[in-house]
This record gives sequence, structure tokens and C-alpha cells, in this order.
Amino acid sequence: MNEEQAKRKLAAILSADVKGYSRLMEDDEEATVRTITAYREVMTGLIEGQNGRVVDAKGDNLLAEFPSVVDGVRCAVEIQKELRVRNSDLPENRKMEFRIGINLGDVIEERDNIYGDGVNIAARLEGLAEGGGICISGTAFDHIGKKLPVGYEYLGEQTVKNIEKPVRAYNVLLGSEYAGKVIGEKRPEPRQWHWAAVASAVVLIMVSGAFAIWNFYLRPPPMEVASVEKMAFPLPDKPSIAVLPFENMSGDPKQEYFSNGITEQIISSLSKVPNLFVIARSSTFTYKGKPVKVQKVAEDLGVRYVLEGSVQRTSDRIRITAQLIDATTGYHLWSERYDREQKDIFTIQDDLTLEITKALRIELIDGEQARIWQKHETSDLKAYEKVLQGRQYTTKGTKEDSARALQLFKEAIALDPGYARAYAGLGLTHFFDARFGWAESRTKSIKMAFKCAQKAIELDDTLDMAHILIGAVYIATRQYEKAIAAMERAVALNPNGADAYSTLAGALGCSGRWIDSIFFAKKALRLNPFPTAYYFHWLGRAYFMTGQYDSAVATFKKAVHVNPNYLPAHAFLSACYSSSDRQAEAAAEAKEVLRINPKFSLESYTKTLPYKNRADIERYVVALRRAGLPDKAPLQLPDKPSIAVLPFTNMSDDPKQEYFSDGITEEIITALSKTPNLFVIARNSTFTYKGKAVKVQQVGRELGVKYVLEGSVRKAEDKVRITAQLVDAQTGHHLWAERYDKELKNIFALQDEITFNVIIALQVKLTEGEQARMRAWGTDNFDAYAKFLKGQEYARRFNREGNLLARKMAEEVIALDPGYPQGYRLLGSTHMMDVWLRLTKSPRKSLAEAVRLFQKTIDMHPDAITSCHLGIVYTMMRQHEKGITELEKAIALNPNMADNHARFGFVLHLNGRHKEALVEIEKAIRLNPFPPNYYFLYLGHTYMYEGMYDESIAAYEKALRVEPNNLFTRLRLAAVYSLLGREEEAHAEAAEVLRINPKFSLKHFSKTIPFKNQSDTDHLINALRKAGLK
Repeated sequence: MNEEQAKRKLAAILSADVKGYSRLMEDDEEATVRTITAYREVMTGLIEGQNGRVVDAKGDNLLAEFPSVVDGVRCAVEIQKELRVRNSDLPENRKMEFRIGINLGDVIEERDNIYGDGVNIAARLEGLAEGGGICISGTAFDHIGKKLPVGYEYLGEQTVKNIEKPVRAYNVLLGSEYAGKVIGEKRPEPRQWHWAAVASAVVLIMVSGAFAIWNFYLRPPPMEVASVEKMAFPLPDKPSIAVLPFENMSGDPKQEYFSNGITEQIISSLSKVPNLFVIARSSTFTYKGKPVKVQKVAEDLGVRYVLEGSVQRTSDRIRITAQLIDATTGYHLWSERYDREQKDIFTIQDDLTLEITKALRIELIDGEQARIWQKHETSDLKAYEKVLQGRQYTTKGTKEDSARALQLFKEAIALDPGYARAYAGLGLTHFFDARFGWAESRTKSIKMAFKCAQKAIELDDTLDMAHILIGAVYIATRQYEKAIAAMERAVALNPNGADAYSTLAGALGCSGRWIDSIFFAKKALRLNPFPTAYYFHWLGRAYFMTGQYDSAVATFKKAVHVNPNYLPAHAFLSACYSSSDRQAEAAAEAKEVLRINPKFSLESYTKTLPYKNRADIERYVVALRRAGLPDKAPLQLPDKPSIAVLPFTNMSDDPKQEYFSDGITEEIITALSKTPNLFVIARNSTFTYKGKAVKVQQVGRELGVKYVLEGSVRKAEDKVRITAQLVDAQTGHHLWAERYDKELKNIFALQDEITFNVIIALQVKLTEGEQARMRAWGTDNFDAYAKFLKGQEYARRFNREGNLLARKMAEEVIALDPGYPQGYRLLGSTHMMDVWLRLTKSPRKSLAEAVRLFQKTIDMHPDAITSCHLGIVYTMMRQHEKGITELEKAIALNPNMADNHARFGFVLHLNGRHKEALVEIEKAIRLNPFPPNYYFLYLGHTYMYEGMYDESIAAYEKALRVEPNNLFTRLRLAAVYSLLGREEEAHAEAAEVLRINPKFSLKHFSKTIPFKNQSDTDHLINALRKAGLK
């Protein structure tokens, strides 16, 4: 951190908190949160109106700064007046009164935070103020003078912790009758000091003996004591303690990580003592940088004892001071100062921990004493410091900080390869990268997290952090029983580990044990009363799954209070309201979900739900859908004119003519697809709307296009009438419309005319070559054209009967017009399908005949579809380079043809070029948003070979929804589960393979996969063998 990031300045500091906040929360938590949120908005507005800035506003605390102390006090007066009016509408027991302290002093500014003596004094003055009152320091009073119409009451000099000299304090009197007055202030006369000194000397001798007795036996508590009745939680039935963040006294903000790290280590050590109740770091660190009273800490957290201290480092030495306070009596039970060499840091921590247990009269058995020693630490101080720094970056929660943490943990491991905590830290960073979407590959990051956790456990099996990490990985990979076992081990190692209890609650819930999940989630929250949002998430979703919707709503509101942009909380709130028939509130929360993530869709969100029971997922998703959340995310418009051609309606009164209107539509799609200056949605997706009454706006939104072409076809004898209209899907405005009445023999010219009129309306410029390619290349024999369209429909059935009928039509097309290239392409595709459908006795001969016919088609007229088919056949024949060459030609001839991109992606995958394959398949899915199942099959294959196993499973599951009995999908799923180590699921998919094909043989299958590289074949076969297939 440079000097620009941390600088000193003079500022007026306003510190405020709520009187009796714990009582208000206990009486009615939801109402208290609602009121404090409203009051905080009012205060923020008034602060900004007086040129101030809110620095921090957590819980019931508020800290603000002003460039002028006059503005600060004026603002405080306005706040108290405004809140007094608002409180007048509330019952006496629900009034919320703020106490305000103001100081003018020196502060340190670091980024958006401020701290230092100036802040400490303001907080101390806040504690002196009455509810609804204002207390200011002497420096503030001296600067204000009579500039404001208020009075003052002098409270004398007050002692402030870590401030050398007492501070003068004044109550601000708001009544008009006090304006300009100062009550109670007495200035000493010049000569009184001499007589006072003489009298003091006489008295000093008389009272010196009495003072010692008073100091040790009769002295009142040195601070305000905590009230057990006012505590937010009942005191545990064993000694309970909160360790406040140790202050960094090194004068260097860069050393903050070190004092934080020592605090964490002390908390970690104490947590391992089963006879202690220890509050989690997350909650105690909410007080960091705030001059908070011990009494308030105890009441907020529900503990009896509070440990506070400081850390000061020099070049080679360290000083740690610590004091243990009984908050219910106000007395110090123990204090100590350690001045040692830095290399003794671990010994200091161990000594400090053991002294605390002694002070609390806790007897440790041998095993417990051994467990709290820092045996898993390192002898390398530099490695230790890097782990502390890494931990500091990990808690900041950004991608950049995570990357910095990862580097620091790696450096620590390089310094000490046997440092277990460094491996655990590194693994946690990888896990966060996967969890928060920062990783290039979620699967790879999860795998790295698992390896690091394993290594940490191998080095030190007693490191609870490593067991929590490996348990979290097991949850992410849906290995529920392993996750539960890991968490139970972590809890055994650290009986006060809030994170362990919370993650155990998560694992139990994911496995379907929701009642058990509630128990442990509550236990975690008691240990960590001010947690991150996901603690409330674990509890809230368990309430939802058990039908306790009101409790779930209250819990998720707490999560939102902690993090207003926590999407899962808003999603579950919408589900809770939806399930409770509170549709308006459900819709409002659904709106919040879309505000946080405008691309949210149930389709993608469902993939992230790690629940074992499908019924739990369905229950949640149904409620979300009822709340109004979309199944699919809106697709982003391409950066060029985009169009979807809807199936032209058959107006001929004869259902048998459907093939003709469909054929016209397909020809127009194909023609438009040939220009790279357009983005054209594939036939497969637009035909999902066939026969449905849909609005063009819906089509545009679902397919991610700006324009929609629709029309109709009426064929009668030798005449045809075609109407067409081009619509802007965003506005609904018609850009162009036309009706054509032509003879059937002019059908190709008619298709060209429609195509070019659309191009003109969209203001797309074509080269001469593009114009030539877009023109229909047909036949003068209409019967040949009609039979080709019928044959094409038959071929799309992808079965034996359809293939035979397609071949018959192709042969008749060629007989009618031997110069019509489409007939040869259709016939070639039937020979290719013979191999795919296993209808041929000689696959080699069938493929050779397909090559001959496709090559003949291309010689007559090159086209994208034929080149694509030829590329596939070459690949099946293991002529890989020829296959890629033909598919590259296909893409160049028709850059918008989705099937070509999908097939090219598959061929690239078979050639071991998996990254390039992903690009092509993703292009195909964008061009064809409602694709056939084999797109997802290809996508799953490629993800698997890229090590992206979760993504692969999601793709295969989509394919199965379309075709549940697809043998190849089941095969690949078995392989992926096997590679993930999810043996039960792998064997289940292998059983499905044998159900579909009882004669399945790995030996035979291995011969049919046309991988270019043998290693790719071995990778798949070994995974299938591990899944139980032979």
C-alpha cells in the first residue's frame, strides 16, 4: 500500500449507534431491521446534505466524516430532530434512539476507510450520550463556539482507551432556552493552583495507604458492565469468549494482515477446546477499526468474556499485549505483554492460548493440549507471513484479490513444501475461483482444490480447514456421503468451528436431510452471529424444503440485509412467496434476481443446484417459474442484421402439401444463410414454431434476432401464390411485404426474388460472388423438385423406413432430371445413413458410394451441405485431413449453416482439436438455439476431453431430455462419471447402456470410434472399463 492509499488528515467524525439495539432485535427482529434501514437512509441523506460522507454502516453503527465540524454538529442536530418526529409514531417499546458522538481530530484515511485516535474518541463520546442525544469533544466545542443555536453541558474530562490525555466532553442541549449557554463548565482561577497543590500534598500522604486497599478490593468496575438480560443470545453453559481483532500498533497499515493473522490463529487454537464456546472470526472482525465497548460486544454476541490486544513489530522483534475481560463484571481476569524475537511467534500464540484457558479455569486433557499447539505451522517465518497475507486477500472476495492470494500461497509452498495450511489456502482459492465464476474452467479449479486439500490432509490430518475444503469439493461434485463424513471430521477437530457446522448443514441439506440441516445451520449461526450471507442460505433453504415458508422468508431477509445483491437469497424469497400464494411479493423478488443478473435463466440456474433428490430441485424450480423467472436467458443480438424465417403456412387445403411450403421456407433460409453479412437462424429452431400462433416479438426474444420473415404458400395445379412480410421483432413494424402470383415453373426465380427483397430491406450489400451463390440452382422439371422436397422430409425421419423412401425419391429425381445436383446429394446421404443406422452389410462400400455421389454433386454445383456431408464421410473413413478440408469449404460457402458448424466441431474433436471444436459447436447452438440432441452430444464430448466434466454432464443431460434412450449419450455419461470418481453414477449409466444394447462390447465399440489419436480412444475406453463395461 503506498502513501496515496493511506494518508492523515483533520476531519470531523460522527459516530452513532442505537440505544438498546439488542433488546429491540430480540423483541422483533424483522421490525427492527425495517426501522433501522429506513432511519439509516434518512441519516445518510442528511449527512450528504451537510457535505458529509458515510464511511461505514453495519448493524446499528454508523460512522461518517465531515470537512467542517460545524456541518457535522448541525447534521447531528437535524438527525435527532428528524428521528424524534419519526419515533413519535412508534410505541414506547419500539422507539429507536441513536446516540451520537462527534470529535474533531486527526485520522488516517485508507481507501474508503478512516481510523485512528480521532475515530476512537468519537466512539467514546457516543457512549456518553443519552438516547436521542449528542456528545462532542472539547476540540469540537472550541471550534464551534456560538456558531450554532444550541447550548452545551460540560461533562468533565473523560478517559479514552489508548489516548494519553483525558478528553473534555460536552452534551449538546437542543432546547431553544439553552441557545448560547454553557452549563457546568468551571475555569480555575489563576491563584487557586498554589493552594490546591499544598492541599494535595497533605492529602496525598494521608490517603496513600488507603488507595492500595481501594484499588485492589473496593474499586468499582473500570467499565460499563454487560447485562445478561440484554444479551442477544442466552449465555452458553460453558465459558464463552469473543476474541476482538488485535490492533496493529506498528504504524504501518501494510502490517494489518499480520495482526489479523495472529487474531485468527488465537481464535483457531481456542476453538479446538471443547469446554469453551468461541465466537467465529467473521463476527468478531465486524468490530475491526471501531472503538467498540466490551459491554456491547458481549451483549451483541452473547458471551461472558472478551479478549483484546495489540501487535507491534520491528525489524526482528514482536510485542504482543493481551487482556482478558469478564464483561459481566467489568474486571480484567488476566493480562500479559510478550516481548520476543519474531521467530518465537508460534510459541507466543501457544502460551497465550494456554494462559487464557488457565484464567478461565479450564482443564485440558493431554490430547486437547496437544491439539491447540500450532503443530501444523511452519518453521519458516516468511512462509507463515505469506499465508497470512494470502488469507487477507482471500477474504476480500474479488477476482483480482483471489489471484494475488493464489500467488502468495504458491510462494509459501515454495518456501516450505511441508506447510499444510499453505496447501489448504491454495485449495480454498481454487475453490472460490470455481464457486464465483472466476475460473476459466470450473472443473479444473475444483480438481485443483481437491488435490490441494488432499495434500494438506496428508501433511496434517488435524487441520480442520483442509477437511472443510475437501467436504465443500465433495458437495460441488455431488458426493454427499463423503462430504458429510469430511464435515463431521472437521467438527470433531474443531468443536467451535462455525464454518464446519455451516458446511455440514449444507452437505446434509444437499443429501436431502433437511431437518438435520436446520439443526447444524442454527448451531453455526450461534457461533457466528454476524456471518456472511451463505450461512443464512443454508438455513433458509432447509426451511423452504420443509415447508416452513415464514421462517424461510425471515432467514433470507437476513441474508439480503448482509448482502443486498446475494442472488440465491432473492431467488429463494421469490420461491417462498410463490409457494405461499403471495404472488406480488414473489414477482418483486424475481425482479430483483433479474436486476442482479439480467441473463438469469432457470435452465442455467438449475445446473448449479447441488441437490441429490430430483424432487427437491423440481419443487424449487416450479416455484421460481411460478414467480415469473424465465426458463431461458435472453440471447444477445448479433453485431449484424439477424433474421429468423418462420415456416410459411400451407394455405392449400391439402395437408399433403406441407412438404412444399416447408421446402420453400427451407430454400429461403438456405439462400439467406450464404451471405456472411447476415445472421440467419437455422431451420430446426424456426420450425419449432410451426403450427403455433406466436407473436414475432416472442420469436425475436427467444431466438435472439431483430427481424422475422413470415409468409404463406398456396399451390393450385400449375400456379403458386406466396405472400411474405418482413417484421422488426423489437418494434413490430413491417419493413417490407409482398404477394406473388406465379407459375410453378418459375418457383426458383420466385425464391430468388423474395431472398433479394429481404436483403434490400435489410440494407445488406452483396458482392457479385455472393449474389451468384444465393441464386437458386434448380431444375426446369417441377416434378423432380417436388420429389426432392419429399425425399428430404423422408430422410429427416432418421430411421430405416424413412431412409428407404428417401432413396426411392432420390432415384426418381435423377431419372426425371439427370442434371439436377440435388438428386445425387440426396442419394449420397441415404448411403451415408445406411452406415449410421447400421442398415448396410458393407459399411466400406456404402461410404465409398456416398463419396462418389457427393463428389458428383459438387462437380455439378458446389454447395455447403454436400461439402459438409463429404467431410463427415471422409472422417468416418479416417481420412481426417480430407474431412477437415471439406468442412472448411462448407463453412466458407455458407457461414450461417448451423449444422455445418456443429459437424465441423465434432470432426475437430475427433482430430484432438477440442478448443477449436468448442468454438464451432457454440456457434452452431447460437445459430440454432433449439438444436437437435446431437449438438449437445458433440458439446458434451468436447467438454469431457477439455476436463470440463460438470459442463459435460450438463450437456449430456440436455441430450437425454430429447432422446432418453440414446446409447452414445449414456456411454459418454458413464465415462464422465467414471473420470470424476462418481462410481455409483458411472455404474448406473453403464447399466443403462446394457439395457439399451445387451450385446454391447467395448472391443467392438473401440473399433468404430474414428479418433485420429489413439490416446483419445484409450482415454474413453479406460473410463468406460472403469465404469464396469466390458
